[in-house]
Amino acid sequence: MAFQKAVKGTILVGGGALASVLGLSQFAHYRRKQVSLAYVEAAECVTEPVNREPPSREAQLLTLQNMSEFDILVIGGGATGCGCALDAVTRGLKTALVERDDFSSGTSSRSTKLIHGGVRYLQKAIMKLDIEQYRMVKEALHERANLLEIAPHLSAPLPIMLPIYKWWQLPYYWVGIKLYDLVAGSNCLKSSYVLSKSRALEHFPMLQKDKLVGAIVYYDGQHNDARMNLAIALTAARYGAATANYMEVVSLLKKTDPHTGKERVSGARCKDVLTGQEFDVRAKCVINATGPFTDTVRKMDDKNATAICQPSAGVHIVMPGYYSPESMGLLDPATSDGRVIFFLPWQKMTIAGTTDTPTDVTHHPIPSEEDINFILNEVRNYLSCDVEVRRGDVLAAWSGIRPLVTDPKSADTQSISRNHVVDISESGLITIAGGKWTTYRSMAEDTINAAIKAHNFKAGPSRTVGLFLQGGKDWSPTLYIRLVQDYGLESEVAQHLAATYGDKAFEVAKMASVTGKRWPIVGVRLVSEFPYIEAEVKYGIKEYACTAVDMISRRTRLAFLNVQAAEEALPRIVELMGRELNWDDFKKEEELETARKFLYYEMGYKSRSEQLTDRSEISLLPSDIDRYKKRFHKFDADQKGFITIVDVQRVLESINVQMDENTLHEILNEVDLNKNGQVELNEFLQLMSAIQKGRVSGSRLAILMKTAEENLDRRVPIPVDRSCGGF
Repeated sequence: MAFQKAVKGTILVGGGALASVLGLSQFAHYRRKQVSLAYVEAAECVTEPVNREPPSREAQLLTLQNMSEFDILVIGGGATGCGCALDAVTRGLKTALVERDDFSSGTSSRSTKLIHGGVRYLQKAIMKLDIEQYRMVKEALHERANLLEIAPHLSAPLPIMLPIYKWWQLPYYWVGIKLYDLVAGSNCLKSSYVLSKSRALEHFPMLQKDKLVGAIVYYDGQHNDARMNLAIALTAARYGAATANYMEVVSLLKKTDPHTGKERVSGARCKDVLTGQEFDVRAKCVINATGPFTDTVRKMDDKNATAICQPSAGVHIVMPGYYSPESMGLLDPATSDGRVIFFLPWQKMTIAGTTDTPTDVTHHPIPSEEDINFILNEVRNYLSCDVEVRRGDVLAAWSGIRPLVTDPKSADTQSISRNHVVDISESGLITIAGGKWTTYRSMAEDTINAAIKAHNFKAGPSRTVGLFLQGGKDWSPTLYIRLVQDYGLESEVAQHLAATYGDKAFEVAKMASVTGKRWPIVGVRLVSEFPYIEAEVKYGIKEYACTAVDMISRRTRLAFLNVQAAEEALPRIVELMGRELNWDDFKKEEELETARKFLYYEMGYKSRSEQLTDRSEISLLPSDIDRYKKRFHKFDADQKGFITIVDVQRVLESINVQMDENTLHEILNEVDLNKNGQVELNEFLQLMSAIQKGRVSGSRLAILMKTAEENLDRRVPIPVDRSCGGF
């Protein structure tokens, strides 16, 4: 059957099939909340959810097994799939959803964290007089306003600066950005404005000053993408949809239509990935919302089906928060190869990306060193020479696969349409492909409209406009204060809980462990530098977390913020999950190994660790080598040629510094390249060389040894006559 095209969804190169949002500090979050958001009115009054809390995964599996037939079965637990399930169930249709991995485990959690209309595509619409692209941008701006309205705890407006380095660009970009405001109409978050050079540097002091003319600031939205996806899934479950993660579709079920004699899709054979159990889930209508894996499911239906998706990889990196202001992003509209780069504050860190390159479809995309360095080089072009952009400052990196709809006339993926396409096969399988994060709701609406028409379901119009997602209804910018006052949580932790769980934050606070300190009273952190607490692990299981990877990447965002911190938190997370889920020692070890492999390959730990290996060159000046040798020999007093934990402990004790043996072992292990339990002089020089080149930063051993050397040098023998003679 011919494609039924929906004139929807655009995407800025930074956004992919799913763009996203960014978290900032609660103060900045609160300030941006003051921007007046357009009120979005729901199409109809929606009845209250049937469940106060989402049913357990076990209960959902029983529903999937025992229901004789659903109206709708959605395959895919990303933003679009969960959006379809929510749209269908709120129209009164019996709805099921299955996902082979975790909710938001694919592209939906690996976006640029923006909710945007598409500045770049408005430019194309005007330059080419393309009415379709104009409509796409206009609808995306409406969806942006709706998403900010229905999940205020997870999203917020974000000012984005466009630096101008040529005078002629100022009126050119100003007209374009003003048209963006105009197209948004009543959904405009806040009017764009022009900044002088001095004001631009005041707002963004890290900016390259040379030849800077001024800047234009416009507003788009940002969100916590994985948590937003999860909120959609949990909301669908509360309204009565049978949703289950780790349920893989093995094959599609078919039956012969008695009226036409043709085979029709009638459900799916599903396998519980965690237990291996298989059973059939029957449904009148099956929807394929599997993103990059769209064609895999289409070929289950018809092995001769033509491919309609061309995957494109988008890599992002996370750097320390000091690389950007905490409440303003930056847009590079024309990189060295014509791509667009965003440089944005996110969860008190800085996110930069994205790339846009053709790729193969895989469940485990890996960020390449080439893409990471491309982003770093583009960042260097826009930041002041006073700011050294170091490879070692990349704390995490990931690659997301965008399911772009193929345009056969396109020469490269960048000109492929980001429109979404609703396709109905001869056997009745409905496929929703393409699109972007911002327009997930309208994509779902179009898909369910097509399902209702194709199967003659008795259902009214979509009811998801203005429908609050889980945690959003009773959230307020000051909710965190009640958490501090009522439970004795740290302010930073309370702000984080409010911004992550919304009005459900109180349930997490009730689970929080007593710290044993005067303050905070409750809320034991998983790692010291992030506000995630142990209670979130217990609560995450209620949110369908089944593995340690679910917890470090999508219930919390540790893996996306700092891979080393995530690895540090892993043993405790596995211990807590093991208690709740009755894991034996073998299962715990398996979870640890799987999670570490995930961090190593998919979150950039491999690329980070390869910056310092036993093959690393030593490129130091002779004077630097002498200086570092002297530092090393302060620890290697016996001139052995290596240092051990005992040597480090001896020096630390001499300057009255206490450090436990396990921590020291971890510190030395980071530099022990040949893993023989000691750090040789050559390894130390390799480390210092890598630090000088910017490939490595934040080395605990390097900082520890430098600090110890300075303390030792400051110690001057006290003359006897100044100590009153002594004994």
